[in-house]
Amino acid sequence: MLSTRQLRYFVEIAECGSFSAAAERLFIAQSALSRQIKDMETRLQTPLFERTARQPRLTAAGASFLPGPETCCLS
Repeated sequence: MLSTRQLRYFVEIAECGSFSAAAERLFIAQSALSRQIKDMETRLQTPLFERTARQPRLTAAGASFLPGPETCCLS
């Protein structure tokens, strides 16, 4: 099961467009944030981000998953 913390982390990365910027806004280490997202991807059995040298981009699965956590994290 995914935690609300993981969902919040996922939304923050999608909004920031960067793991390091999201980690800074969330006041956690970038490595811990990456680990949480990797755990999410393992549990969902699909990558949510395409990791490139410049910035992470949402995969098709990540883009279709995003509206749910955004709504959840706003309330």
